[in-house]
Amino acid sequence: MIRNIITITFLLLGVQLTSLQAQDVWSLEKCINYALANNIKIKQGVISTQYQQNQLRQSKLSRLPNLSGQLSQNENYGRSLTYLNTYENVNSSETDAGLGTVLPVFQGFQISNSISKLKLDLQASIEDLAKAKSDISVNIASTYLSILFAKDLVKVSENQLRVTHLQIAQTNEKVEAGSLARGSLLDIEAQAAGEELDLVNAKNQLQIAKLSLSQLLELPIKDSFDVEVPVLPEISAQASIATSNEVYKAALENRPEIRGADFRYQSSKYQLKIAQSALYPNVSLYANLYDNYNNMYTDLTGKKIDFSSQLSNNQRKGFGVQMNIPIFSRFQNKIQIDNARLQVLNMGLDLESAKKLLRSDIETAQTNAIAALNRFISNQKAVSSIKEAFRYSEEKFSVGLVNAVEYNTAKTKLAKSESDLLQAKYEFIFRTKILDFYRGLPLKL
Repeated sequence: MIRNIITITFLLLGVQLTSLQAQDVWSLEKCINYALANNIKIKQGVISTQYQQNQLRQSKLSRLPNLSGQLSQNENYGRSLTYLNTYENVNSSETDAGLGTVLPVFQGFQISNSISKLKLDLQASIEDLAKAKSDISVNIASTYLSILFAKDLVKVSENQLRVTHLQIAQTNEKVEAGSLARGSLLDIEAQAAGEELDLVNAKNQLQIAKLSLSQLLELPIKDSFDVEVPVLPEISAQASIATSNEVYKAALENRPEIRGADFRYQSSKYQLKIAQSALYPNVSLYANLYDNYNNMYTDLTGKKIDFSSQLSNNQRKGFGVQMNIPIFSRFQNKIQIDNARLQVLNMGLDLESAKKLLRSDIETAQTNAIAALNRFISNQKAVSSIKEAFRYSEEKFSVGLVNAVEYNTAKTKLAKSESDLLQAKYEFIFRTKILDFYRGLPLKL
């Protein structure tokens, strides 16, 4: 009975350990979603967007009247104005209170233009956040594929080393039997030493790739951290690659850097209108309420006037209309308008620059994708031929028709061709995914 309990306990612990390990196996989608939720730059982008929202809200509220109050306590000594509007040499304490409000009526369209500008600034900030998410997604996808590439390189190196160890065993038997010279065994062992170094380098490359992904995710590196190996699409000579013009047209509509630059360009036009509004007169309505109390105020009979009576009698109200007309501002308004016009031109150039950079990136990605496909097809044929040639070399080496140096040369050539094939494969996958991403498709493997 106790043995059964112990067995069940170990099984449960094994299930828990397996579950914990599984939690460290990350898919590309999980990596991207985690980064978008936890990356510091993304969080800063969210804060920047919230700041722009507050700026817009503040601009909208500027249409409302304000309300301010004032309260002062004065201690007067010597000649002072009395309640009867005469001066007497008397010490007194006076309390003043008031309320005032101003309602903007016409500000040269400054408020409405500011609201329109800040709406565009908010949209630009949202696009900046989308661009930051796009960049981190692409970087994660690139590093993720680097890990998959490094994993395949490790497998290639392990396979090469395993074959070499088999050849060492066979060669050693022949040397012991006297059918081969010991030099052949030494050549094969030297080849194995080189392949062991290649395997170590491949594992180091895999570990560095994992470290890079952990850093992008802003996670501490752990030995249990690993990525999910998806079923990658098969690559054929008939693989279709979207044209750069087709991708560019779609990217102009959905890429955040283009939309953000366009929003800033439109915003700069409203900034020009805001600068021009300084040339218009502005009109405001105002109203105020004032009251005060003096502890030495007396009536005609010399009796001190109480607090409530003074508040009732001293109250003063007023309202009116105020217009400010700009006449001469030492050319400050003209300079601000000229600077705003220059900013419009500059934002227009930024928009054109963003479009040209986007076209350049798309053309580069498409060219690299085509080149990677061509390399993959050529390497695929080369690997097939080199594998066949290596098989013949292996057979000849087994019967002593080729020496160890020739055998190792054929083996090294095969390893290099397999590595080149893998590199072309992952390069093509990455570039085509980037082209799809520019077209607005999600990053998926």
